[in-house]
Amino acid sequence: MERIVYLERESIIADVRRPAFAHAWIEHPMSLQAEVEVRLAEATIAIVNKVQIDAGMISRLPNLKMVAVAATGTNNVDLEACRARGIVVSNIRGYAVHTVPEHAIALMLALSRNLIAYRESVQAGRWQQSEQFCFFDHPIRDLHGATLAIIGSGSLGDGVARLAEAFGMTVLKAERKGANVCRPGYVPFAEALATADIVSLHCPLTADTQGLIGAAELQSMKRSALLINTSRGGLVDEAALVQALKEGWIAGAGFDVLTKEPPKDGNPLLSPELLALPNFLLTPHVAWASRPAMQALADQLIANIEAFVRGEPQNRIV
Repeated sequence: MERIVYLERESIIADVRRPAFAHAWIEHPMSLQAEVEVRLAEATIAIVNKVQIDAGMISRLPNLKMVAVAATGTNNVDLEACRARGIVVSNIRGYAVHTVPEHAIALMLALSRNLIAYRESVQAGRWQQSEQFCFFDHPIRDLHGATLAIIGSGSLGDGVARLAEAFGMTVLKAERKGANVCRPGYVPFAEALATADIVSLHCPLTADTQGLIGAAELQSMKRSALLINTSRGGLVDEAALVQALKEGWIAGAGFDVLTKEPPKDGNPLLSPELLALPNFLLTPHVAWASRPAMQALADQLIANIEAFVRGEPQNRIV
C-alpha cells in the first residue's frame, strides 16, 4: 500500500481529494527543512511545494518512489539524484494560465497609471485642496500603444501576451540571452530590453537564468521602462534593482517574488525606503493564488499521483 506524505498542506487553500486507490495519507500543515527527512522516512510518495529534497536525503529514503511537486517549479528537488534512483518527479502545469497573467497586467496598470501615488495624494488631502475637479501631479501612461517584451514564452508568457494584445500593446518575444540564433517570431534578448516600455519575466529559475537581469541589463533599458517579475526572484539581481530604482535607470518595477521566501533574514527589496516608493510594488508571491487556480492545482496534483500508481506517469519531469 502506498504511503503518501504531504509536507506542506497549508501551502494551498483547496479541497484536496484523496486518491482512488488503497493508501495511507499523512499530511502536515507545514514542514521545517529539518523535519523533512524524518517525516518522509517511510513514505513511498512525497508531496512537496518549496521544501528541499536533496541528493543526500534521497539516498537515505529507500522507500521513496515518487515526488509529486505541488507547483510548477522543481528547482527545490535534486532531479539528477531522483533520475539515478528511478524516482518519478511530476509537477503541475497550466493551472495558473489566467491568474498569473492577470496579476502581471495588474502590476503594469498600477505602475503605468501611478495608482499608488494618486492614492497617497488623496490620503494626504491633495484633492480637497485642488482648485479644479482633478489634479495632475503624477504622470499617467496607457498600456495601449506600449511595447511589451516577454522573457519566457511558455503558457504564462503566452497568457500575458494575449491580454497585452487585447490592450493594444505591441508584444515582443525575447530570444534566450546569449543565443547565437534567433528563432522565427523572436527578437534578440538585448534588442528586446532596449526597445520595450515594459519587460515581463516568465521563465523558470535555472543555472542559465540565475541573475538573468543584472546591472548591465537594467542600464540598457529605457529610463521610462517598467520591469515586472511574477516568475522567480533569482532571475533578477535584487541589489542592482534597488540601485536602478533609486538612481532612475528604469521608471519602476512590480514584483511578486523574492530570491528567498519567506524573507525572514531580510531582503534589499524590503527596505522601508524602497517600499515607500510609489513606483515599486511588491506582493507576497500570490500571483498564482486565485481560488480557482489553487483548486485546479489540487485536482491535478492528485491526478498526477493516480497516473503514477497506474503506471502511466503524467506531467513527468524525471
